[in-house]
Amino acid sequence: MHDDRLLAEARLKRVLEERIRPAVYPESAPLQVTIWNAPGEPVPVAEGLAAVGSPISVGDAWGAPWGTSWLTVSGTVPAGWAGRTVEALLDLGFDPNRAGFQCEGLVYRPDGTAVKGLNPRNQWVRIGAPVAGGEQVLLHIEAASNPMILGYQPFRPTTLGDRDTAGDEPLYRLERMELAVFDDTVWQLVQDLEVLGELMAELPVEGGRRWDILRAVDRALDVLDLQDVNATAAAAREQLAGVLAAPAEPSAHRISAVGHAHIDSAWLWPLRETVRKVARTTANMTALLADEPDFVYAMSQAQQYAWLKEHRPEVYAQVKNAVAEGRFVPAGGMWVESDTNMPGSEAMARQFVHGKRFFLEEFGVDNAEAWLPDTFGFAGGLPQIIKAAGAKWLLTQKISWSQINKFPHHTFLWEGIDGTRIFTHFPPVDTYNCAMLGREIAHAARNFKDKGRARHSLAPTGWGDGGGGTTREMIAKAARMRDLEGSAVVRWERPADFFARAQAEYVDPPVWVGELYLELHRATLTSQAKTKQGNRRSEHLLYEAELWSATAAVRTGLRYPHQELDRLWKTVLLHQFHDILPGSSIAWVHREAEATYAAVAADLTAIIERAQRALAGDPSAGGEVVFNGAPHARAGVPGRAGRRTPAGAGGCAVTATPDGGWLLDNGLVRVRVDARGLVVSVHDVDDDRETVPAGAAANLLQIHPDFPNKWDAWDVDQFYRNTVVDLTDLDEMTVVADGPDAVAVRVVRSFGQSRATQKLTLAAGEKRLAVDTEVDWREREKFLKAAFPLDIHTDRYAAETQYGHIFRPTHTNTSWEAAKFEACNHRFVHLAEPGWGVAVVTGSTYGHDVTRAVRADGGTTTTVRLSLLRAPRFPDPHTDQGVHRFSYALVPGADIGDAVREGYRINLPERRVPGSDDVDALVELDNDAVVATAVKLADDMSGDVVVRVYESHGGRARARLTPSFDTTSVTVCDLLERPIEGAGTDAVQLVDGAVHLRLRPFEMVTLRLRRSDRS
Repeated sequence: MHDDRLLAEARLKRVLEERIRPAVYPESAPLQVTIWNAPGEPVPVAEGLAAVGSPISVGDAWGAPWGTSWLTVSGTVPAGWAGRTVEALLDLGFDPNRAGFQCEGLVYRPDGTAVKGLNPRNQWVRIGAPVAGGEQVLLHIEAASNPMILGYQPFRPTTLGDRDTAGDEPLYRLERMELAVFDDTVWQLVQDLEVLGELMAELPVEGGRRWDILRAVDRALDVLDLQDVNATAAAAREQLAGVLAAPAEPSAHRISAVGHAHIDSAWLWPLRETVRKVARTTANMTALLADEPDFVYAMSQAQQYAWLKEHRPEVYAQVKNAVAEGRFVPAGGMWVESDTNMPGSEAMARQFVHGKRFFLEEFGVDNAEAWLPDTFGFAGGLPQIIKAAGAKWLLTQKISWSQINKFPHHTFLWEGIDGTRIFTHFPPVDTYNCAMLGREIAHAARNFKDKGRARHSLAPTGWGDGGGGTTREMIAKAARMRDLEGSAVVRWERPADFFARAQAEYVDPPVWVGELYLELHRATLTSQAKTKQGNRRSEHLLYEAELWSATAAVRTGLRYPHQELDRLWKTVLLHQFHDILPGSSIAWVHREAEATYAAVAADLTAIIERAQRALAGDPSAGGEVVFNGAPHARAGVPGRAGRRTPAGAGGCAVTATPDGGWLLDNGLVRVRVDARGLVVSVHDVDDDRETVPAGAAANLLQIHPDFPNKWDAWDVDQFYRNTVVDLTDLDEMTVVADGPDAVAVRVVRSFGQSRATQKLTLAAGEKRLAVDTEVDWREREKFLKAAFPLDIHTDRYAAETQYGHIFRPTHTNTSWEAAKFEACNHRFVHLAEPGWGVAVVTGSTYGHDVTRAVRADGGTTTTVRLSLLRAPRFPDPHTDQGVHRFSYALVPGADIGDAVREGYRINLPERRVPGSDDVDALVELDNDAVVATAVKLADDMSGDVVVRVYESHGGRARARLTPSFDTTSVTVCDLLERPIEGAGTDAVQLVDGAVHLRLRPFEMVTLRLRRSDRS
């Protein structure tokens, strides 16, 4: 037989596009349209409905950037359409390929009831099925003219990312405002042909199934009258029925489809727009659930439900009903789909606390899964947090984006730094926006790495990022692939049902130990420095606010600010979303974030000061109480306690050196700063050990060109290291006063259009060189780092993460190690040889790199570089421009315990309050290895004290936790402060009023202490 395959496939493509699709709507009638442009920000629905608009026609321009226009469409269903299905087709000027990234709308009835959202793949509103004819149609559209930031030439700098710079020229033109007859038979034929055509393209040419489909399609097109598609569509469908009915092979891969709309809580749109995106999407999804009995939809992020409840209660009521039916699934149990690298221990825990509590209180749902499809890698402390929240599964997709190494599993056990294992699934469909395309389904089946041991995978199905969700076309395609020869078998299923089946099927999955590092988007650890500083500061202020408020409540009866802390926690958690904290959103988002963090800091500072004033006693007595919120003692003040002003330590000196530099000496450390203002020696006196290799300079600012191949705010490509400029030119260097018990040198440098001012401080009694850096940053597409070359020979280093630290290699033996050329730390990086080490501690930075080189003398130089600033131009063309301040310190002779202590210390400065009373710690721990990350009153307002502790050194530890109040019982709880059945009988015991603990390496435990006055 002659091979006419290509001819037949080309025929299908043209007939489908030019004849069959247009016939879905064979008749139409225009609608009348008026428009009212809301001034400024969006207005309440009632105001938009009541506004009087002006006429506008198809083809007219509308929509200034970030504006809101209220369109009113009206018309009459023609009498001749009686008995037929009629829909309104409302095209605001959509680009069909950019769902979620451009203009959108929400349709209302005149009474203010939301009907459904409009987007490029969802332009219809059902009027009647069937209609009687003559019906009056009146609909209102709240149309958002959001600009397309990520266009067909992506990553180009644009001023559209902020309303203040976006201008007011209209962006869109109305394209179609009509009533139209909907021909369901033709629409079903479109779905038949799309499914078969897409499947056919994935099947081997040599196989019979592909040819069976091809001949069936030929027969269908032969019977189709291209001049009267509507009359012959049913006959064409009959020709396809046989190939559509052929059942799947028994060995076919199984896909659990989960309706989904990954809605970024902010990204290329501000937070306020996400509120509306959620309403549009959920209105569509609840309507689909009503029409499609097999469909299941999942939405994560408790914050988005809370927005819906507040701003669109009528849509929220529909969601609650669908949740009660088990078909609208609250997934993930987190407040937002946060970044998981940078949030601190408590913040990561509170994502689950607030997310799961919302779902429990609103829906009675206790999530067993964490749902993070788009997060940029996963810290090694996360499995323990997931388990402590009462969950046991994790889903993500983003690791498939890694540039260099292909992850070896799709279903596996992920083991965290403490040994906790979580059953984890990466969907092999390699997208969290599956559209049920044949190539996607075939890719999932081919790509699945666990064949022969497992057969099930999950496919999050629906338009995402900017929302939109699942469409009726996707549901129709899934129905055809429910049991179709040559295809994977597709079923709509709840995430929990998928995980239960997958776990039962795969009884001995492989294990991956340690962090799940994404080999991409590494620069998100540095972009938008002020957002990151706001997060770090907020986390520590929240810790202090809880600590001192709990102490004051127990000691003085001061009201504990439950509601205020709940609100502030949720605000901080929202801003940890994986496109806010990573610095990858538009300028509007980060401008608002900076203001929000300032307000959070003010509120938390007021809470802290109120509690400390209540604790400090008589302010007129002439004394001063020093409060130490850090978990370790310092300057005579115990951890988490307050003492009247301790005496100064003294003993510091600064002298000039012959080369024009300075020598700083406190008897513990001698620091030499040369004439260039660079640190060329840090000598540990006790150990007689030099920290900086001969000929090297520490605290060296270095600048690189930074122009990645794409994803500007997200990525730093490895070739950036090929070019570096050491900033050694000096404007001035002076000795400055830094209080009675410290010496300091001030160094000023200019480079490019920028200026850096640094103060290097050595304080009495402290084995640390503190560096305070101010940069007036005016560079573009540059990367600024601070380098600390160290005379250390080690093949690994420790970087702090949630509830512990993770070890990373200093070498690049394999491609996996080489890929980690930029990584995350929280408060410290620690390097050591046996018996001696060095810590670099940070007050607000996260990104860093570590490299090693062998010197001519045979010694090894291991260099730690802190990432300070970048200057990408997309999506915010002015990223990081302005003045920034950073604090970090070099700690010679440090073991891991010193690194932990100094990391807390730099982030929790002392507070001084007029008063006369000493303030004992509310709870005291006798082992510095065991650290409390939370001391608070229980969220249920019972008055119980909740303490969360973890082992911080990476070894086994025993500790005694002594409350300063009478305790009747101690209960081991999960993160939601619920008792864990059977926990604590051996490792946690209450003896004579003290809690005796035995902890495994990095183990985290939550303790609930019942006070005797609350019995």
